[in-house]
Amino acid sequence: MSIKVTNFGKTKDGKEVTMYTMKNVHGMEVSVIDLGACITSILVPDRDGKMADVVLGYDNVEGYEKNKPHFGGFIGRVGNRIGDAKFTLNGKEYVLEQNNGKNNLHGGFVGYEKLFYDTEYFEEDGVCTVEFSRLSPDGEQGFPGNLDVTCSYSLTDDNELMIEYFATSDQDTLCNLTNHSYFNLAGHNSGNALAQEVRVDADYYTATTDDLIPTGELTAVEGTPLDLRVRKPIGKDIHADYEALKQGGGYDQNFCVGSSKTDVLTLVAELYDPASGRKMEVFSQLPGLQFYSGNGINETENCKEGATYGKNDGVCFETQYYPNACNIDSFEGYTLKAGEEYDCATIYKFSVE
Repeated sequence: MSIKVTNFGKTKDGKEVTMYTMKNVHGMEVSVIDLGACITSILVPDRDGKMADVVLGYDNVEGYEKNKPHFGGFIGRVGNRIGDAKFTLNGKEYVLEQNNGKNNLHGGFVGYEKLFYDTEYFEEDGVCTVEFSRLSPDGEQGFPGNLDVTCSYSLTDDNELMIEYFATSDQDTLCNLTNHSYFNLAGHNSGNALAQEVRVDADYYTATTDDLIPTGELTAVEGTPLDLRVRKPIGKDIHADYEALKQGGGYDQNFCVGSSKTDVLTLVAELYDPASGRKMEVFSQLPGLQFYSGNGINETENCKEGATYGKNDGVCFETQYYPNACNIDSFEGYTLKAGEEYDCATIYKFSVE
């Protein structure tokens, strides 16, 4: 196990960006930067031992300063959408930025993936860890409370990347943290991922309006193109004549993968590339999983190794509380009470078959 620290470049304001690369005994590597706590690369072997970088991203600071698709991003203070960009907490209405039509998406125009973090890194018990922390001040993005937040990345010798989220606030606030990495198990620059196979262990998804705000209704996947309980190619039904797929331009749904937050991480999804044999399993302890098939990637240029990414070139598995839960009483909320600790984790585990 090892952690390598290198200079990644400078921002337009002249601030140094540092990259931390964790490597395990099998040669798997994960690189992260202190700008946005972003995952910039994940190198894993195929069935023949050939390594490839399986996440979309940039190899320069300028890309991450803009990063409209949120490649590799640490998402907060509240991931996903909040309807009409407002919510009421303790009898007070809070108005947020409308950065997704009339709604709020991933915190606002300046999300957590655009900010700098203090860093600690260490190796302990055969695990490499990089921790990114900062104080999100009261009123940032329109949310109440000074939020001390940490996003921790750990690499194990079992080819697991664990992401742990910790937060505490001095006021009641909202908190729903996630990661927005786009995965392509054939390699980040291999073209669209539609031939890769997906499985999501969910009997229901949250129905939405046309602008992807949950209505509060849970819709059964049985008999629909959103039935992903048995692994199937992403492209098989992505263009089916089905309202939810039309609304998202493909897969962009929150699947109900658990009843409530627990201390146990459960296998909730997997992605498999038949050509390379690479497989990724997703473990979570949260009730929701947004599976997004990269429908909005629009000729993103100047990416890693000179790549240009297009629609469906990577897919996301965003573990989360249900979107817009702050405005829907029937959904498990993500209110963080003053002095209480937000503490949850996600594991992306890589293997071959």
